[in-house]
Amino acid sequence: MSLVMAHEGAEACVCELTEPLDLAQPTVSHHLKVLAEAGLLARDKRGVWVYYRVVPETLAALREVLSWPPVSRP
Repeated sequence: MSLVMAHEGAEACVCELTEPLDLAQPTVSHHLKVLAEAGLLARDKRGVWVYYRVVPETLAALREVLSWPPVSRP
């Protein structure tokens, strides 16, 4: 997810992630699909390419759930 956020416009295509991850396109696509289904990434299909970007609200909620010590709620 940090690689996606670090790309220009805070979005990345699978083809831009295979080399830095040193993984094959089908593997990267599968993991991005899982993250999208979990609501952590949003997808935008442009022609034959699919671009992914982080969903800020979901990421913030995940940070809160995983924070330690727990964040007290009002």
